[in-house]
Amino acid sequence: MMTAGEVAERIRTGQVTSREVTEELLARIASDTEVNAVVEVRPEYALQAADAADATPSTGPLHGVPMTVKDAINVAGLHTTWGNPAFAEYVADQDATVVQRLRRAGAIIVGKSNVHTMLADFGQTVSEIHGRTNNPADLSRTPGGSSGGSAAALAADLTYLEYGSDLVGSIRLPAAYCGVYGLKPTNGLVPQRGFQPPGTPYQPSELPNLSAIGPLARSAADLRLALQVTAGPEAPYSWQLTPPRHRRLQDFRVGVVTDHPMAPVTSAVGDAMAATIDRLARSGAKIVEGWPDGVDPVEQAEQFGEQVGLFFALHGGEPTELTLNDLLATERARMLARAKWHFEDIDVFLCPTSFTPAFPHGETTISGQPYEAQVFWIAHASLIGHPALSMPIGPTKDGLPVGAQVIGPWHEDDTAITFAELLAG
Repeated sequence: MMTAGEVAERIRTGQVTSREVTEELLARIASDTEVNAVVEVRPEYALQAADAADATPSTGPLHGVPMTVKDAINVAGLHTTWGNPAFAEYVADQDATVVQRLRRAGAIIVGKSNVHTMLADFGQTVSEIHGRTNNPADLSRTPGGSSGGSAAALAADLTYLEYGSDLVGSIRLPAAYCGVYGLKPTNGLVPQRGFQPPGTPYQPSELPNLSAIGPLARSAADLRLALQVTAGPEAPYSWQLTPPRHRRLQDFRVGVVTDHPMAPVTSAVGDAMAATIDRLARSGAKIVEGWPDGVDPVEQAEQFGEQVGLFFALHGGEPTELTLNDLLATERARMLARAKWHFEDIDVFLCPTSFTPAFPHGETTISGQPYEAQVFWIAHASLIGHPALSMPIGPTKDGLPVGAQVIGPWHEDDTAITFAELLAG
């Protein structure tokens, strides 16, 4: 199946119409009886929008491209349920900022993808409204969570582009388990207006917000395309994506770690990482082994856990018992952790996205490791807010996808994206 950028180009050059592409996609969604990734569609609107796109000159880089978004992001006229029966009847009356920008770029939002109830699981996607989403590579296995519907829809050819959210790896883990690309942008880069549970007002805050919304796609180039049209402050400000540090793979300096006792990788992940690093070495890129100087990965993973607790306290969860001095110390520690991830000697950092490929539904112990071990490899970029993406580097001998994580410098998202694009060849 084509990427979103390829579809847009074919529509622009008259090789295919938006209606043809949209009709074909809607038919695939309607015939899906196994994956359960796209849980709501609006065919009439989608086809009207496709006809309008075909009747007008190109309106943007996603002109005429049908896509879906995670069922936690408001799309006017569609339900926003967060997988929670309490919100089953809620229909958004206004687009989220990110949806407005996607439409402005020419995209057609055809429907919503499944989420874990209240986005409360990073390892699976089971909605109390829409049921369980399965991994297209093996229906008996999880697609990850909570953006499992987003990643599975891409992998099952049920959408051309997706937008999800990532607090505890909820973009990166599903992308890795389903064999697609997923980007957690630099925190705060993509506005979150319209990404709130129904009835919760949008309240901009200068307090740290670990959660980010970002694109999932079939290629690194599509990640860039989606980010270019959705990122930046809300009006009246303007924004441009910072150019990548390099445009040739051999010019990159790459920090590399492939294993750690806190979340030891399975042999399948280890083999895929080793093969990827061998390919990288053959390209002429400079490989710098080990964590950045001063980074204690265990300490930072624990700090991330503390920050997640504070995040939920800030957003209506269990109140924290920390004192003001404790909170200040926690925030100072977070800023110190970010400072330790200096990118003067490296351009990007490469490590596993997860220690395991997708695992069977319902497992709580995975290859001898606790369920929470999935969080270790994604914790560091989440703590410091740096851009991080998952790219496919598999499959395993059993045909399961494997993901590698690329962490980039602060507000240099395109450096990470370009590196992944070049590494994929």
